[in-house]
Amino acid sequence: MGGGANRFPCDQGVGMHQSQGTRYPLNNGRLGFPHPGGDNPLPLNARNYSRRRGHSSLFPIEDGFPDDERGDQGLAGLGSPHCFPHQNGERVERYSRKVFVGGLPPDIDEDEITASFRRFGHLFVDWPHKAESKSYFPPKGYAFLLFQDESSVQALIDACIEEDGKLYLCVSSPTIKDKPVQIRPWNLNDSDFVMDGSQPLDPRKTIFVGGVPRPLRAVELAMIMDRLYGGVCYAGIDTDPELKYPKGAGRVAFSNQQSYIAAISARFVQLQHGEIDKRVEVKPYVLDDQLCDECQGTRCGGKFAPFFCANVTCLQYYCEYCWAAIHSRAGREFHKPLVKEGGDRPRHISFRWN
Repeated sequence: MGGGANRFPCDQGVGMHQSQGTRYPLNNGRLGFPHPGGDNPLPLNARNYSRRRGHSSLFPIEDGFPDDERGDQGLAGLGSPHCFPHQNGERVERYSRKVFVGGLPPDIDEDEITASFRRFGHLFVDWPHKAESKSYFPPKGYAFLLFQDESSVQALIDACIEEDGKLYLCVSSPTIKDKPVQIRPWNLNDSDFVMDGSQPLDPRKTIFVGGVPRPLRAVELAMIMDRLYGGVCYAGIDTDPELKYPKGAGRVAFSNQQSYIAAISARFVQLQHGEIDKRVEVKPYVLDDQLCDECQGTRCGGKFAPFFCANVTCLQYYCEYCWAAIHSRAGREFHKPLVKEGGDRPRHISFRWN
């Protein structure tokens, strides 16, 4: 951050980002792809994939996959977010009310973080494992700002300075004055991307990607997977149902069985995009409302199948009876059942708006 005095004239205060005439284009895709929604509505056969249009079997609330930033789950009792007015007078939501702030001064505490951002609206400061650690300082130099109103996020963005496609705001601590910290809002349009709207979306050709870095957008996940395996028709980032902030997992739907099998056979994928370079786990997406593919429920009283075999020789759902029968055969006895991921539920925290 050399030359910070010139790049970040923090004494100019709120409105600096707007007055420069270079508002950070958070609504635009960095790769130049249109987002689903807004002026580019999702095709009818893809609507079930969007959490913004209600819950679907592919994106249940309970789903989750822990990663190295686990701990920023949804909070109960936040109330309904305020939204931005649309041109036709309707109120539409544009950003998550949860905002990442990184590069904080090491000696800044919770009250000082709150004071630094209170001018944008009522907020609560959180960071991973905060309740368990009882620490008063963010241990890794980053925190999350949970605003009561969505309009506060836009006000924060307007006050930021943009450099190299990133947003910064100057924050002071007892020993450091006007340190530029990174502000990373989440645009709700980045949660879903339809690459090929003409293709029907098949849950049985959909993979679950665990440990997705939170800055990664759906369009970028789609492009990475399409480059690796081809045939991607949709990608989505799994988000917190309350704050609509990324949970660290994603879904990718393929248009053909070959691409799907290639992806699940890899088991691990290196996600590389810009500054992101992370190894993530890939699994078949497991549904919890499927009948046994062998007996169609006749041997288990019509109950949904609890097991899915991800081995490419099977790729089927099984009840307990049929699993035992089929996997007692030679060559299949070492197959392991895959069950639906247990999600990290939103945690309940006692807090007050500051």
